[in-house]
Formats: sequence, structure tokens, C-alpha cells
Amino acid sequence: MIRLIALRLAFGVATLWAASVLIFAGTEVLPGDLASALLQNSATPETLAELRGRLGLNRPPLVRYGEWLGHAAVGDLGTSLSNDRPVVSELAPRLRNTLFLAVFAASIAVPLAVGLGLLAAIWEGSVFDRAVNTLTLMTISVPEYLVGYLLVKYFSVRWDVFPALANVTQDMALGERLYFTFLPMVTLVLVVVAHMMRMTRASVLSIMASPYIEMAFLKGLSKARVVVRHAFPNALAPIISVIALNLAYLVVGVVVVEAVFVYPGLGQLMVDAVSKHDLPVVQACGLIFAGAFILLNLLADVLGILSNPRLRQPR
Repeated sequence: MIRLIALRLAFGVATLWAASVLIFAGTEVLPGDLASALLQNSATPETLAELRGRLGLNRPPLVRYGEWLGHAAVGDLGTSLSNDRPVVSELAPRLRNTLFLAVFAASIAVPLAVGLGLLAAIWEGSVFDRAVNTLTLMTISVPEYLVGYLLVKYFSVRWDVFPALANVTQDMALGERLYFTFLPMVTLVLVVVAHMMRMTRASVLSIMASPYIEMAFLKGLSKARVVVRHAFPNALAPIISVIALNLAYLVVGVVVVEAVFVYPGLGQLMVDAVSKHDLPVVQACGLIFAGAFILLNLLADVLGILSNPRLRQPR
């Protein structure tokens, strides 16, 4: 287990480095730069050259990337080019907001998806099973921004039940924060429930043909008891993997949802930083997103092995 964790962490560090290279290259190929974005219509060749020199944008890209990478390796994410503030101070409140929304959505989506998957496996082929599969397939086929706009249209504009904009502040009470983030939470839940529910159902049904499951039925146990007590624990490994991937999506995929609801999270910060060509902020946001994927995948591997002792032995 220790060797597995060490190996995955080494791959994770390499993946973070590759992600930083791709983010830097993607930002560099965008038209314009921060100097032209700041000066806009008042830009002249002289003022552009002066501002680029002050911001350090006139240096070769490899030099700027190498300098940033050296500082990031020791925990210094640099200074925002657009407002001259430390990147860490920019990220901290936005990261808290994003994690709050992700935890809020996960606390609803994971139990709902696993419960629906188990019920669909127990009542396989029933009207409930077909209805749940159809509804989840519909929600997974619709882009999250469209789901968000539909929720805003009906629950904010037409019925005026929830606010259209998730304008949360640090001094908000928990109940008020939950109220303002309800529509973004529902959007994320509708998008991620389908993956987890369908994987839970498929994993449990694949176990149902095992000999020990037939023995449990011969003992006279009900199908619900067989599914929950015998099939579900042995189907945990793939379920944990898909849950981890969807939890990572709840952290990374909020970029679109935050833009729809103008939620002050990490995704919205990254969108603003990309529009301003603020490379240090974009790099820091990208590393956080990549790190979330890597850590959750590592956690899924470890939990999958712990849930199934057969995976601990080499094949």
C-alpha cells in the first residue's frame, strides 16, 4: 500500500508539472496580453512597451515559466499581475467558496445516487428502474449551463423562489449561504448523480450472478437484504472510483456553474484571470484543480483496495 501511494504521488507530481506547462502554453497563445487588456483603447506602442517591461512580460516565455516554477516548488505562487496582490490571498476566500459548494452538492448527490442505484438493482426491470435510468440519462445528456439557465428561468424569474445570482459573502450565516447556493447545488447534483447511480446499479448487478449470491437466495434471504448486505460491499471498488471522479468534477467542473450563477468561487476567478491574461492566478487555479483530481483518484485507489482484499495480491 505504501509503495502504491508513493508511486501515485510521484505520478501526481509529474501530472501537476505537465498541467502547469499546458496552462502556461495555452495562456501564451491567446491573442493579446495583460498590458493590452489593462490599457485597452488608450494603448500606444510606447505605453504598451513600458507596461510590459514593468510587468516582466517582455522577457522570454521560458524564462518567465522557469522563474514561476522555481517559486511554486517552494510554495510561493507569486503575485497577481492585475492587482499586485499575493495569489494566495486571492485564492483563499474563493477556494473556501468552491469547496463549500462542492461539499454541499456532494452531501446530496452521493447518498442520492447510491440509494437510487441500489433500489434500481433491487427492482431490476421494474417501472422504477426504467424511470430512474431514463431520467438520469436525460440529466447527463444536458449541459450544466443549460440546466442552470432552466433553473434560473423557472425558480428565479417565473416563481421567484430562489435568487438567480449566488452572491455569497464571508459573513453570511450558514442558512442564508445554503439558500443562495441552492440552485448551483441542484445544477451540480443533476449533472453528477447519473454517473454514480448507473455505476452503482451496474456494479451490483454484475455481482448478482456470483455463486455466493445464489447461496444467499437459497437460504431464503430477500433480494433487498442480498443486495445491501452481500452484493453491495463486494461492488464497492468501481463505485468508489466513479464517486471519486465525480467529486473531483464537483471541484473542477464548477467553472461553468460559477460563471452561470456569478458565484465568487475559484472557477469564476480563473475565468476572470484568463480574460485578463493574469498568468500567476491562472496557473495557481489550474494546479489546484489538477491536484484535486490527483488526490481524489489516489484516495479512490486506496479505498478500492481496502474494500476488496483480493486487489492487494499481485496477479
